[in-house]
Amino acid sequence: SNKLSGDRRNFLKGAVAGTAALLAPAEMAQAASAGVAVPESDSNGSLSPEVQTMDRSGSDFMIDVIKSLGIEYVCANPANTFRAFHESLINYGGNKNPELITCMDEEHAAAMCNGYFKIEGKPAATICHGTVGLQHAAMAIYNSYGDRAPIFIMNANKMGAESRNNGLDWEHSSSDPAAPVREMTKWDDTPTTLQLFAESAVRAYRISMTPPTMPVCLVVDSVLQEKPIRENNLTIPKLNLPAPTVGDSGAVAEVARLLVQAENPVIVADRAARSQAGMDTLVELAELLQAPVVDKGGRLNFPTQHPLNHSFRSRPLISNADVILGLEVQDFNAIVMSTEHRIGDPIFKRVTKPGVKLITINSDELFTKSVYQTFHRFTDVDIPIAADSHATLPSLVDAVKRLITTDRNTALQARGAKLAAARQKWLDQTRTLSLTGWDDSPISTARLCAELGAALKGEDWSMVSTVMHENYWPLKLWTFDKFYQYIGGPGGGGQGYGAPAAVGGALANKK
Repeated sequence: SNKLSGDRRNFLKGAVAGTAALLAPAEMAQAASAGVAVPESDSNGSLSPEVQTMDRSGSDFMIDVIKSLGIEYVCANPANTFRAFHESLINYGGNKNPELITCMDEEHAAAMCNGYFKIEGKPAATICHGTVGLQHAAMAIYNSYGDRAPIFIMNANKMGAESRNNGLDWEHSSSDPAAPVREMTKWDDTPTTLQLFAESAVRAYRISMTPPTMPVCLVVDSVLQEKPIRENNLTIPKLNLPAPTVGDSGAVAEVARLLVQAENPVIVADRAARSQAGMDTLVELAELLQAPVVDKGGRLNFPTQHPLNHSFRSRPLISNADVILGLEVQDFNAIVMSTEHRIGDPIFKRVTKPGVKLITINSDELFTKSVYQTFHRFTDVDIPIAADSHATLPSLVDAVKRLITTDRNTALQARGAKLAAARQKWLDQTRTLSLTGWDDSPISTARLCAELGAALKGEDWSMVSTVMHENYWPLKLWTFDKFYQYIGGPGGGGQGYGAPAAVGGALANKK
C-alpha cells in the first residue's frame, strides 16, 4: 500500500522538535565533547527533524506483511530496537489487525500468545528487544513449545556492529539472536532484505501452523526497519496453509477393524481437538464404538458430562482394555505404565493386560528435537501413525461406520449402557464427596467451584486457566461442551503462564 496519513510526517517532526526543546545547546555540546553521538542541529542548536524522519521506512512494508498473515495482535514490551516497527504499526497500520497490546514483560507477552492460540486457533505475534527481551520471553516460549501452541516471534536486533551506539547496544545485540530459543522453536530465520522478510514471514507462519504446531522466530534487523524503502517491486507471497497430514488409509482401516472388534477399547485424547469440529468428530467416534474416552486435558477434547467421559476413572478401564487408541497424547508411556517414585531410579510397572493392542495417532512423530525432552519415554506401540489426529479422525469415523453390522451395533450399545451406568455411579459419589466440609471456613475448593458453576449456568463462559490447584473440581462438576471452554495448562510445566495466558484467552474470546 502507498497510503500514508498526511499528518504522520508532521507528527514525527513535532515529536523531534519536542525532544529538541528539552536539550539545551550547551548540554549537546558537552555530550559531543564527551564522545557521545548527538543528532545534527541547525544554526540555533535545535535538532533537525529532517534527519530524524522519513515518509516510508522498511517497517511500513513489514506491517503490510504482518497484516497479510491475518495476525490480529502484537503483544510487546516496547523498546528502541523496534521503535520503527512500533511507529509504523500505530501511524501507518492504524493500530488494527494487528493491534499493539502493551505489556510490562516479554514473558507476559509470549504467554498471552499461548492462551490466545488455544481459543482462536491461529498465532498472535510478539516482538522482543534484542538479547534480554528474548531471554525474558524464553520461559513462555518453552511452555508454548511444549504445548504445541504457535507464536509468531520477532526478535529485534542490531545486526551490524556499525549500527550500534556505545554501551547497551552491544550488550543487547547478538551475532546469532535466535540461538537461545532455537531448540524451543520449530524454525527461525534472519532475513537481510525486505523482500526476504516477506518470504520468511509467510514461510514461518506456514511452518508454525503445520502440525505439530509450534513457535517460530524471525530476527528483524533494526536498520532494515528504519531505513527508507529502496527495494523495487516488493511483493508479499500469498499465504496458503498446507493441508495437515492424514493417516495412511491402510493403517486407518486396520485401526478401525481393531476398534470395532475390541471388547474393551479405550480412547485417550490429549491435544486432539483444535476446534469444535474436532471435538464433535471425537464424540461421533466414541458413540459409534460406545467406547470410553479419557481426556488428559491438554485441550478440551470431549464433553465433561458425556456418559462416555471416563477421565477420572481411567485406571480400571486401561487395565482391562484390549485396544487403546492415543490421540496426540504427550506422554503415552504414562498411560500404560505406572511409576513408583523413590530415591534413585523410579520403578515402572506395566498396568495393561497381556496382548493389548496399542495405537497412536500423533503429529509429534513428524517433528522431534533432541535437547528438550518433551517427547517422553519411548513406548512400544503396535500401530504408530505419524499424522495429525484432528485431520485423521474423519477418515477413521468413516472406516468404523463401514464395519459396524447390525448385530455388532447391538453389542456395542449394550456396552455403552454399562459404561453410562458406571459413570453415573462415579458422578453421584463425586457430588457427595464435594459436600464434605461444605460449611467450613475458609471455604473448601469443592464448594467454591460448585457455587461458581451454578452461577455460570445460562452464560457463555471460558475457563482460561488450568484447574489443577482446584483439585479439578470444575472438570468433575461443570458441563464443558464447547472446545474453548477449557484450554489446559502450560505445556512445558513452567511458571508464569496462568495470568497472561488468561488475558490471551480473553482477547480471543472478545469476538
